[in-house]
Amino acid sequence: MPTAAFTTLGCKVNQYETQRILDDFEERGFTITEIDSPADVYVINTCSVTQSAERKSRHTVRRLARQNPQAVVVMTGCYGEMAKIKGETVEEATLIVPNHEKMRTLEHLLQAFPRFVRELADAPQVRPPRPAGRTRATIKIEDGCNVFCSFCSIPYTRRVMYSRPAAEALAEAQRLAERGYREIVITGVLVGAYGAETGSGGLDLGGLLRRLARVPGIERVRLSSIEPTQVTESLLDAFAEEPKLCNHLHIPLQSGDSGVLRRMNRPYDQAFYLRLCERAYRRLPDLAITSDIMVGFPGEDRAAFENTLKVAREVGFARVHLFRYSPRPGTPAASFTDAVPDEEKEARSQELAAVCRETQQRYIARFLGRVMPVLVEEKEREGGLLAGYTENYIRVLFTGGSHLVGTVAPIELQEPTANGARGEALNSYQPEADMIPLTLVTGKAMRQ
Repeated sequence: MPTAAFTTLGCKVNQYETQRILDDFEERGFTITEIDSPADVYVINTCSVTQSAERKSRHTVRRLARQNPQAVVVMTGCYGEMAKIKGETVEEATLIVPNHEKMRTLEHLLQAFPRFVRELADAPQVRPPRPAGRTRATIKIEDGCNVFCSFCSIPYTRRVMYSRPAAEALAEAQRLAERGYREIVITGVLVGAYGAETGSGGLDLGGLLRRLARVPGIERVRLSSIEPTQVTESLLDAFAEEPKLCNHLHIPLQSGDSGVLRRMNRPYDQAFYLRLCERAYRRLPDLAITSDIMVGFPGEDRAAFENTLKVAREVGFARVHLFRYSPRPGTPAASFTDAVPDEEKEARSQELAAVCRETQQRYIARFLGRVMPVLVEEKEREGGLLAGYTENYIRVLFTGGSHLVGTVAPIELQEPTANGARGEALNSYQPEADMIPLTLVTGKAMRQ
């Protein structure tokens, strides 16, 4: 049987899409192998969010072409679209699948290379069982962005606004639950835009999250990144009222300076963001707010950067994805002339990272001594400790047997680590139980 290998650059949406493409190949009869192994087909789902992402995308295509010169190298994703816009060619890519056709990658491959149809004629078309130890899966419910931030190329590479019908998302959640997944992560390019006007069938985001939380077997529903202006009162109501919605919101800040936000074409200012976080904490006292922050946007002077430091301290982010501005061809910001020097970007990155490490440690310290339900995801390769996450996204390490992977265990958080906490399983935990429902795990951190 022909073999195929897959790799993803970029966001959770890309990761989800790669998994769906991989499933298509697997069900059609391809043998799935690791990306560093010889394969007949390599599929690279690329990213163009930064210059570094584009460079990695090109490098990955070229490396895999060298790895097996006889292989078909398939490139799809946002860099494929951006390369077309910029007039760039990646000659090592045997087949380029347009971003809007990404979910039909297998069809494109079989049409372009009919020899695979012949080779697959006798292949079983049965999905293999889920690998042991997998506990979290992603469901994409939305595609497309129409915000047009001045620094971002995504609206040019993902043009069509689309909300997945709620019935499809619920059916996928049910299938994942039947395969043993306990947590689902809901994602989209502009996930807060989910709604009836673009195809949901009637539900808005909050309504869909409530329905997903009621799927038998699903113990947690986690929301991926959502824009500040799309965190509505009805969405906060859903989080406050539905215990299975994880106590975690990822709300991109980008900059804490109102002037920089205007130049970014972000539809809010510093005061709006701070009020939003205050309102969210008031409704959900143990909420983890994580964020994306950019440093070095054109025109960001020291005073503007100080405003970003101020917001980071005031909000008390539980975790931050920090990155330096790089111009995206074709975006308005690419023509701005007041660039911040690279050495200054690096210095500000280090300074902001230190502040965010402090806020993360302060957030984690609030939960030391508490018993928290931890979804156990893996046994670490180094050290052999079990690792998993609380619902509010604290990574916890503790001693235990591999039979606990895939269960929700009550863990007392005892001391901080560099990016989370060390803990200890309660003596009352019954290891022979396959799953303890979250509603049965007691502790101060649990919502009723």
